[in-house]
Amino acid sequence: MTDGAITVTHLVDRERFRAEVEEDGSPVEVGFIDYTSDSGYADGDRLALTHTVIFDRFGGRGYAGQLVRQVLDQIRADGNKVIPVCSYVTSYLEKHPEYADLVVSSS
Repeated sequence: MTDGAITVTHLVDRERFRAEVEEDGSPVEVGFIDYTSDSGYADGDRLALTHTVIFDRFGGRGYAGQLVRQVLDQIRADGNKVIPVCSYVTSYLEKHPEYADLVVSSS
């Protein structure tokens, strides 16, 4: 990991993407995005991103934006789609139209 950059791990069994940074040579969790998954669509699975958390002591460093970007990139690479439920994810998507192709309606 480079200084200021996060590493994102997909914890499939927990329906969570975990963000970590290196601190004193060890990985430290800084936050996560939770989701629910709905499988079986012609355009891949649909992941409803429900909750984004960056722990207070790591706030203000841009980790939330890095986390959402990396999660969206992973979802795209996997051929899946996104249902933005979390307000932070919704706001991020409004500011980054390059991810508009990933979004499906929650209805």
